[in-house]
Amino acid sequence: MNRFEEGLKIIEKRCGNGKDNVISLATIAMEPNAEGKPRPYVREVDALYEDGVFYITTWAKSTKMQQIAQNNEVAFAVSNGWFSGNGIAENLGWVLDPKNAELRAKLRKAFSPWYDFANNEQDENCVILAVRITRAIVIVDHGAVRYDMDFVNKIETEEGKIK
Repeated sequence: MNRFEEGLKIIEKRCGNGKDNVISLATIAMEPNAEGKPRPYVREVDALYEDGVFYITTWAKSTKMQQIAQNNEVAFAVSNGWFSGNGIAENLGWVLDPKNAELRAKLRKAFSPWYDFANNEQDENCVILAVRITRAIVIVDHGAVRYDMDFVNKIETEEGKIK
């Protein structure tokens, strides 16, 4: 097993198996700062991790979705998970779209304690957001071991060299 595969096993153990993960999701604000530079915008969301992708139920008209429509590159950090990185966000559409049926079932199960309270599935703006990880850093033993992972090329890169 190579180091990329080792990192994947750690991620799966920490975040997989249908677990409800709280992650900080960062986007770029639609309006620049006073100097005209992009401003980051972050919020916590519940996410289901599966095969290099975080899945989130959200409202299509939310600030995060408006920001993602303008710039779909995002950053994330798993709360208390020593796992962070970047990804490409994609609106997969209405949760009740037949193409989302299998994924919707997984999300309902993972988020069962609060899913119906927080989501109005009859509203076509209740959508699934996918964050496909492009790069990530996984830390073990408070930094004693570090995996710099390139999800696009499925390799581990030299520490600090991941772009």
